[in-house]
Amino acid sequence: MGLKQGSFSFMQFAVEGNLPQAFHTFINTRIRENAFREARQTTEEKRMGWVSALDILDADFENANYALGDYLIFSLRVDRKVIAPRLLKLRLLEEQKRHLAETGKTRLGKQMNEAIKDKVRLDLLGRIDPVPTFYDVLWAIGAKRVYFSSLSDKVADDFMDLFKKTFSLGLKRILPQDHPSVSKHKSDNADADDDSGLIGREFLTWLWFKSEERGGRIPLENSREIELHLQKRIALEAGEGEYAQGVVCSGLHTDLPEGKEAIRLGKKVKETGLKLISDQNEWEFALKADTFYIQSLKMPAPVWQEEPEDPSGALLERIYLIEKAAGVINELFDGFLAVRYSAAWPREEKVRLAQWLKL
Repeated sequence: MGLKQGSFSFMQFAVEGNLPQAFHTFINTRIRENAFREARQTTEEKRMGWVSALDILDADFENANYALGDYLIFSLRVDRKVIAPRLLKLRLLEEQKRHLAETGKTRLGKQMNEAIKDKVRLDLLGRIDPVPTFYDVLWAIGAKRVYFSSLSDKVADDFMDLFKKTFSLGLKRILPQDHPSVSKHKSDNADADDDSGLIGREFLTWLWFKSEERGGRIPLENSREIELHLQKRIALEAGEGEYAQGVVCSGLHTDLPEGKEAIRLGKKVKETGLKLISDQNEWEFALKADTFYIQSLKMPAPVWQEEPEDPSGALLERIYLIEKAAGVINELFDGFLAVRYSAAWPREEKVRLAQWLKL
């Protein structure tokens, strides 16, 4: 599982609503009530519920093993029954032929054909075993933030529904255009451009520029500094939907003339690979501009050596590294917005960006 080992892909949510009184007792009751319960002999196409992230076979959460300090850690299990289209077609033809032979008819009416199709489909669903999928959930209670290990909007919708049903708390996706800092910085500058729909793409395009301006070194608040490099794959796009026009640049380095030419022609960075270095730690991941989904986060080598009797130390270290990487991106975005919606943007920053494009 990505939360425990290997790379970690995730989207982020803000938790809406106030935590109830006796929070841990409430969580203990509700998570067990909505735990996954297996039922193979059923015609349900989808069944879901919570299981332990540390032991996917444990849906009883013995000893409250979902709690770790200020975090709750568990997994969403989704079982799906999927009928292969060719199998459905074959069994449908067989049943149609059998029905015609029994009734002596030469053709089937529309209503009868639909009834036969439903019967065949339910029969197949009752026979096949479901395929389970697991998605890790990291809930930072104090920060009111949830990291969810899926990049699928459909899975995310199921997750949000079950989360609200279980905990009586809403979730809101953290998307660049809805980021609280966008409205804050725009309100500070009355002349700011109202169009923030592509602000994530503007941010990644700006990050490419900043990553080359000082050899990758970018200052943060409190005299801190990180190092950032774009690498491997940069996808640029202009327009939306059927009118979108894109170009993909690949290479070990970001000095890609075709990419800069694409920016000059109006395209912006839609997705890119990043190498982030901060406090002697190094991460690699892909960042999607329109959603801020982080894909395949490769974390620094662990310092804490996991012990079989106490695996929590290594897991807490991974959680720290996940939050650290996401936090730095958030700081960079906030810094970008402060410049983007300031009077200095057209006079200074935009001029430097144009000069960089000419190199």
